[in-house]
Amino acid sequence: MKAIGVYDFGGPEVLRVLELPEPQAGPGEVRIRVHAAAVNPTDVLLRTGGHAVRMSDRQPPFVPGMDAAGVIDQLGPGADGRLAVGQRVVAMVLFTSALGGAYAEQIVVPAASVVPAPEGADFAAASTLLMNAMTARLALDALAVPPGGTVAVTGAAGAVGGYAVELAKADGLTVVADAAPHDTDRVRGFGADHVVKRGTDVAARIRALASDGVLGLVDGSMQTTEILPAIADGGTLAELRGWSGPAERGIRVCPVMVTDGITDTERLDTLRRQAEDGTLTLHVADVLPADEAAKAHRILEAGGVRGRLVLDFS
Repeated sequence: MKAIGVYDFGGPEVLRVLELPEPQAGPGEVRIRVHAAAVNPTDVLLRTGGHAVRMSDRQPPFVPGMDAAGVIDQLGPGADGRLAVGQRVVAMVLFTSALGGAYAEQIVVPAASVVPAPEGADFAAASTLLMNAMTARLALDALAVPPGGTVAVTGAAGAVGGYAVELAKADGLTVVADAAPHDTDRVRGFGADHVVKRGTDVAARIRALASDGVLGLVDGSMQTTEILPAIADGGTLAELRGWSGPAERGIRVCPVMVTDGITDTERLDTLRRQAEDGTLTLHVADVLPADEAAKAHRILEAGGVRGRLVLDFS
């Protein structure tokens, strides 16, 4: 089967077309014929060696990709009875495992990481849901702000930030979000109650709206210490790239690891249903042939992408 992966870490040019053995579903696993795989920043991190410490017991090639959409074509022994061969599904994929990532014509994943594809969404759109929405869900759960409270989201125009705004509104929260001028309408479209200009002084702009600070903040722009002044004494900061502090004024810093939710079938299926009912909106920036993965990585690294780039394996 065809896959896209790397033998050596480096720039986009190290991504190459591979011919790998057809995988077989083992106990509790399913095999998916992939039609679309979303391209996420963590895929770039794998390509450049940022995940190497998590793969010290593996040999190359390494296949990126944590988001896939396709059709089940094999059920392993004891696989979940809610799934069936021929079913349209989406899956979160642990690309640091021996099973490899989503950039492949066929993937094998634990059945617990697979849920039906959202009704009405094509494969490209469906592939953009789970990893980013789960990251946002885990971040908001870490904040634990009760309904009626106020949270802030930085990087709100991005994939995780946009889902964080939408999920926070669904949770009954007031949302202050940041945006560049050209992204203001996009972020308001997600449901943000207040939109402030993004930048290094965004904390002061948030404080101008919430004089005591917000109870929780999802740091999608990874500003870490720069964003702390926006948070109330004793509040919580959800960090998406592993920063754990130190903070100040009793602020709790919670690094969010999306792998904590990779086999949480109930949460994954809730996100699927929220995509179906319009709570979550799916955004595809562009669809490229799988062979153009290097181009997709270059576009992503250049910045300014709104929505997710998707590789077509159909």
